[in-house]
Amino acid sequence: MKPRHRIVITQRFFDPEAVAFLQANDCQVVIAEPDRGQTEGHWSERQLIALLNEADGWIVGHANITASLLGSLPRLRVIARRGVGYERVDTAAVIATGKVATIAPGGNDASVADHTLGLMLAVCRKLKQCQAGLAGGDWTIPLGNDLYGKTVGVVGLGRIGRAVVQRLSGFDVTTLIHTPHPDEALKSSGQGCRFVDLQTLLKQSDFITLHAPLTPQTLGMIDSQALASMKRSAVLINAARGGLVRDADLLLALQQDLIAGAGLDVFESESDPALAAVSEQLIQLPNVVATPHVAASTVEGLNRTNLIAARCAMAVLQGGNPPGHCVIADGRQATAPRVTP
Repeated sequence: MKPRHRIVITQRFFDPEAVAFLQANDCQVVIAEPDRGQTEGHWSERQLIALLNEADGWIVGHANITASLLGSLPRLRVIARRGVGYERVDTAAVIATGKVATIAPGGNDASVADHTLGLMLAVCRKLKQCQAGLAGGDWTIPLGNDLYGKTVGVVGLGRIGRAVVQRLSGFDVTTLIHTPHPDEALKSSGQGCRFVDLQTLLKQSDFITLHAPLTPQTLGMIDSQALASMKRSAVLINAARGGLVRDADLLLALQQDLIAGAGLDVFESESDPALAAVSEQLIQLPNVVATPHVAASTVEGLNRTNLIAARCAMAVLQGGNPPGHCVIADGRQATAPRVTP
């Protein structure tokens, strides 16, 4: 018997367990992996329409979900993003076309938080310089710095931000937090957390790590002015969204020794190819540890988010409701709940 639903997955590393779950729920699963080093964000709208024309559900990563695209896919009922950011999803268009869009919160929080601390340690202990020196036969010891006992500024206190704060407690740091939604429980947790305005955080922190969603209010929040207000010994970590940082300003600040280093998992050039040269220059700097947007990409983290996305898609296709904290737009209802990644 022909499967009742057709699910198209445009993500790499979609594990057999999640595929089996979909198939067990009467789905034909079509996996269309982007080429190595690319995402479906590199595909044209025409390519996406051809791929999704007969799809009931779409499990997606980085494509731009536009009104034009959704209007060309009348059969498509649910867009399940394997991830938590949704700045590329036109939620108004999702509602207008009667579809549902979801994210996969909770699946990769631990993975991104672990990676964040890894970037902090890699930069302050100068692991990039050590590796490069040894590869060239130079055993000279670069003098690094401790994370222990420092002041760490955490910008954004969603699930990932809270997971980072939890991990930092083992390093006996003072934690400064800037967020529009202070956590009362964390205030009284005894973990040395203090809620401050952004300017205070920038001026006082030895490490600054970004975990805010990309919105019109946070776009470019770390620019030349913000960088100039940091300590010269400060390290900036961005494992959230490239658009939070003006990368050209960061490059200049690092070249002029206005800050000590940076750990970057995301870049502005991911959404603006015109900035590719800036990204390349940042990556080449000895005091920058860079990774290719991999913070969430562990075997365990992807398996968790794959299954969350699959369950959300199936809930819609079976006429039910995904968990409320997963829904970012629901065109089946008069209003759409909104969540903070």
